[in-house]
Amino acid sequence: MPVGPLTLAGIERAARAQLPPEIWDFIEGGSGAERTLAGNREMFGHYALRPRTLVDVSACATGTALLGAELGLPVGIAPMAYHRLVHPDGETATARAAGRAGALLVAGIFASRTLEAIAAEATGPLWLQLYWLRRRDALAALVERAEAAGFAALMLTVDAPRIGHRLRDLRNGFAVPPEIRAVNLDPALMAASHRAGAGSSGIAGHALEQFDPSLTWADLAWLRERTALPLVLKGILTAEDARLAAEHGADAVVVSNHGGRQLDGALPALAALPEVAAAVPPDLPVLLDGGVRTGADIAVALALGARAVLVGRPVLWGLATGGADGVADVLALLRAELEHTLALLGRPTPADLDRTVLAPWPVHRPDAGVCGP
Repeated sequence: MPVGPLTLAGIERAARAQLPPEIWDFIEGGSGAERTLAGNREMFGHYALRPRTLVDVSACATGTALLGAELGLPVGIAPMAYHRLVHPDGETATARAAGRAGALLVAGIFASRTLEAIAAEATGPLWLQLYWLRRRDALAALVERAEAAGFAALMLTVDAPRIGHRLRDLRNGFAVPPEIRAVNLDPALMAASHRAGAGSSGIAGHALEQFDPSLTWADLAWLRERTALPLVLKGILTAEDARLAAEHGADAVVVSNHGGRQLDGALPALAALPEVAAAVPPDLPVLLDGGVRTGADIAVALALGARAVLVGRPVLWGLATGGADGVADVLALLRAELEHTLALLGRPTPADLDRTVLAPWPVHRPDAGVCGP
């Protein structure tokens, strides 16, 4: 019998082999020299795990609670645009897989399936991500539709007053293909995303035209007045902004550098997590987004103060290679690896993870133990 992928890296290889290069670059690329993109992964290697022994781990559980919802595992699917770029079913397939796994799905404002269609397929917690658009009427209409469709929270991305300098997209002259649309918004509002030429990006051009760079903390009150849904702020990397988020009524925050796609050289998400977690009240959930590829990565993030993690690119790998079943494979691998890690750590549940699980990874010094002349 053929053996399926044993790690997310296997699914990644399969996805890269079948996607057009310009689509692959749009999904995988970061900004600038991609230092922050690489740093998101590398930061997990700075930690070693400290397993405890002779603990009853005959029954390990991976569930957690988040903003009143019970999750089967402390994982959410990060908001990403245009799932139909990689599979015809798009976000409806992602929603089916998330529900089967008991994972959170955060649908993106630029989803390529309607909010109502996504909600109809979702059997687990469902949130909507927003960018702050110049057209507040369009933003308000989306919020109203999301609430009517049963979305349980809003996630506002706050680290994108403009789009990062994504060199892969510029080299490819990337624009969203005409047959793939952000169907929840007026086509006129999205037109620029479909236009690009050599050395330009339709994504960047659209953001420059439609994103409101004047957004400040004071503007959050306008959004609060239009919905009773919990508000989550995504893109927090400092203790200063974490405290301001709490002061302005955020119900949760996401430590994120936009998957390395905004300010290159910004802190890796995992490096920023401890200061953000320490800066907010204990009952305000902190999520981590960026670089999670294994169940052990999830354990490290939870030990440093995250309630849950968001996973982005691997979900699109799974969607590209197998539709809903492919996404389910990604989530199943993460669940199995997390449960395995909890058992071998002697920490049967996510709630048992804390800083005592971690130690700095030993650094080899070439001169250690070498006597002088």
